[in-house]
Amino acid sequence: MNESSPILNISIFGVFVLITLFVVIRASRNNKTAADYLAAGRAFTGPQNGIAIAGDYLSAASFLGIAGAIALNGYDGFLYSIGFLVAWLIALLLVAELLRNTGKYTMGDVLSFRMRQRPVRAAAATSTMAVSFFYLLAQMAGAGGLVALLLGITGSGGQAIVIAVVGALMIAYVLIGGMKGTTWVQIIKAVLLIAGAGIMTVWVLGKYGFNLSTLLGAAVDAAPKAGEKLLGPGLQYGKTGVSKLDFLSLALALVLGTAGLPHILMRFYTVPTAKEARRSVVWAIWLIGIFYLFTLVLGYGAGALVGPDAINAAPGKANSAAPLLALELGGPILLGLIAAVAFATILAVVAGLTITASASFAHDIYANIIKKGKEEDKDSEVKVARLTAIVIGLVSIGGGIIANGQNIAFLVALAFAVAASANLPTILYSLFWKRFNTSGALWSIYGGLIVTITLIILSPAVSGSPTSMFKNADFALFPLSNPGIVSIPVAFLLGYVGHAPVQPVRERGGDTTMHPSDREFPRQRSGPHH
Repeated sequence: MNESSPILNISIFGVFVLITLFVVIRASRNNKTAADYLAAGRAFTGPQNGIAIAGDYLSAASFLGIAGAIALNGYDGFLYSIGFLVAWLIALLLVAELLRNTGKYTMGDVLSFRMRQRPVRAAAATSTMAVSFFYLLAQMAGAGGLVALLLGITGSGGQAIVIAVVGALMIAYVLIGGMKGTTWVQIIKAVLLIAGAGIMTVWVLGKYGFNLSTLLGAAVDAAPKAGEKLLGPGLQYGKTGVSKLDFLSLALALVLGTAGLPHILMRFYTVPTAKEARRSVVWAIWLIGIFYLFTLVLGYGAGALVGPDAINAAPGKANSAAPLLALELGGPILLGLIAAVAFATILAVVAGLTITASASFAHDIYANIIKKGKEEDKDSEVKVARLTAIVIGLVSIGGGIIANGQNIAFLVALAFAVAASANLPTILYSLFWKRFNTSGALWSIYGGLIVTITLIILSPAVSGSPTSMFKNADFALFPLSNPGIVSIPVAFLLGYVGHAPVQPVRERGGDTTMHPSDREFPRQRSGPHH
């Protein structure tokens, strides 16, 4: 096998950073209003936004994690790909068009559509910040872990420096380019990621005569311990009844959580019409679906050409499968390109998360709660968003350094579980239930948030097992690592129980652009309200 070249990897990554910074600076020249900075001036077409959504959604976990899961666990690893893809049908069929009709910048716009502005916006901002922070923490800590393999930097000090560099670049992208610059970074990253995965897929298939059955057979032969189990369900999650239930809980959170992820929801506001929002989701489904088919070949290809023993022995273990496959196929140059794509993936996702969290604070908390929606404070809204981005970036750098080397799987699970438990029930109730009110929204958001975080803290993901975050402690009272199967139904129930049959009350200082008809069922509206 060829040797990795850290200098080459860093050089290729540096070229990517320079190109994207140039694009971000060019895109920032037209950022004059809050709509420009927070929603890219609603100037992107459906196909452009669809590519950006794919860039936002396909994180390092999608590229490195799923390929590694398939390499080691076969069929059970591919179930992640299926879950992530099916989740987009929920987003397309239930929320994309209606969100574009009812909102302006954030999830809080949708939830306060027919309710009292201040308490609902505060709850929406709290949930958005929680999901974004845990997702950011996982991405930043993941960046430190990738460094050991891709750039040859060892020791916690070196990885901490790289986490700080990733955080500084993330802050720069958001401060300079806003949503417009961030969107172009995500478009570039999506093209690179899908093209890189496509090239590797064709390369792997070419080694086996473009015959998938031959490839699968080679993967089975290279893993004598697993054997034929690689091709059927149960290798990872079929051992006990608890593990089966845990996988069902995880799948539920993944499928339902996507439609509640704030940084994905915010992308629907960067297009001019609801029709374009729908088109963007269709484009995203095609691109994401094609990519996840690539992961099937990459995963089994890594299993066949690299082997599970070599993957488990690498610094990143399962996460090293795709880079090791690139090294096996094309040597240091292809590995350098894959290293750049992996870092581009992290940069694009953390930039999207940062602008989402900062927009939620600036628009929901500052502009609509503190300043009560006064028009003269629109310029200061952008300033607050920029300051918030700096604070979030610094906190994420510190959190990523602290979490580096820890088990970060529970952070990702927490982000999806919170999105599925606190956000999605409230969004669906708000869009489809005319009598849903402020009380129900608060019960659903805060209740879902509290239940999810409590169950995660008391789960084996945090303590009580060799893979826990705190290996030497044991306060795992909840048997499942993924709380979705409990927290999601509880959140829906809390929204229903908390609902009281009273007329919605609109506060003064709310969104003055809404018409009286906005009190009616959102599905009756045919276009954007502004």
